[in-house]
Amino acid sequence: MPYIKLNTPIPGPQSVALQKRRADAVSKGLGQANAVAVASAQGSLVTDVDGNTFIDLACGIGMMAVGHNHPRVVQALHDQVARAVHPGALVVNFEGYPALAERLNSLTPGDFPKKTLLANGGAEAVENAVKIARAYTGRAGIIVFEGAYHGRTNLTMSMTSKYGLFKKGFGPFASEVYRLPFPNPYRPPAGMDAEGWTDWCCWNLENALVAQIDGSALACIVIEPVMGEGGFIPTPAKFLRKIREICDRTGAVMIADEIQSGSGRTGRMYAIEHSGVIPDLVITAKSLGAGVPVSAVTGRAEIMDAPHLGGVGSTYGGSPLACAAALAVLDVLHEPGFMDNAKTVERVVREVWEPLRGELPIGDIRGIGAMMVVEFVKDTHSKEPWMDVIANAVPLAVKRGVLLIRAGLYSNCIRFLPALDIPEDMLREALTEVADAVREAYAALREKEAVTA
Repeated sequence: MPYIKLNTPIPGPQSVALQKRRADAVSKGLGQANAVAVASAQGSLVTDVDGNTFIDLACGIGMMAVGHNHPRVVQALHDQVARAVHPGALVVNFEGYPALAERLNSLTPGDFPKKTLLANGGAEAVENAVKIARAYTGRAGIIVFEGAYHGRTNLTMSMTSKYGLFKKGFGPFASEVYRLPFPNPYRPPAGMDAEGWTDWCCWNLENALVAQIDGSALACIVIEPVMGEGGFIPTPAKFLRKIREICDRTGAVMIADEIQSGSGRTGRMYAIEHSGVIPDLVITAKSLGAGVPVSAVTGRAEIMDAPHLGGVGSTYGGSPLACAAALAVLDVLHEPGFMDNAKTVERVVREVWEPLRGELPIGDIRGIGAMMVVEFVKDTHSKEPWMDVIANAVPLAVKRGVLLIRAGLYSNCIRFLPALDIPEDMLREALTEVADAVREAYAALREKEAVTA
């Protein structure tokens, strides 16, 4: 029996009506990937206001590693609401904050004393991590990488790549941010293979300490162990080791941005665990709260204690509700075999898409666990990005009952971020519909090109 159930054209009449209200009342700058108005969600299924049921492969841009409305998370929230919503961590103490900090301290990589600071979202956590690194080192410089996404505040937007979508018209940006090339194995420069490209990027890291910033001025290097918005590119382990080496030598802080890749998404609690490299600070958010706003910076106690008293904090950061949800999420993630489900997601994505390489304009299929993308190109030799295929395929997939979002520096990738425990037959149904949507979009583009030729 299919999981997708469509009773109306997509979007349905009530979704259209609610969409008009949004257009009339909400800033035009707020994007929306799918023209669907949600009424309810459970697990990997979303039901809209018209009674249509969709399979969700976007999951709030990776917020739902444990799925929508997981019963243990809902119960934890229900129990906490009955006790206290938020007396304010800057005003009083309460059980949830130290309890969540203790759990995160025990889970992040590294056998050394750790502490945690909680906040509301990923960008706020990145800002906190940088502030803490600056306080600890007494330095200002930040190294980040091309294709990276770290947030939309002024500092994190300055750290983020992809100017046209995230930064256009919003300057001036923060100073002391140094952006370096990232060793994307799929896109090495002409005449260089993936290994040579990684080696060059390692060399360039060293060179940057002469050409762009001295090590004595470097506060931190911030890296996504699996690049998120940039296209789900696993950072080569050699590159992570080089970052660790430079931070050790210069006294800079190595910060792993695990906002999208953490909380079990890749089959391990943190994606950087696949490399064996141990960062100084780890940033988590998204799936940590299963939809409830919560983020964290966790790391070496001596670094976390560097800011002066009162130098960090926020009104809503680490609320009892957020802590209750996150603790429940961590319980679910550590149920026997739960994170292992990520391997099934990766296997099924590859089994569905690999046979389509010759039929569809697929350039690359990559990722780890339940963090996968398919990248589309006009030509597999030139690797020219083909954004139009994705721009047309995503709305077609929605009409077929699958919620999706794009990814990639060139917006030419479809990203798959399902709940880790999505049933295999449900995942296959969704991926088949997406493949059919890509076929339709590809055929239409080919026909249009033939007409205009």
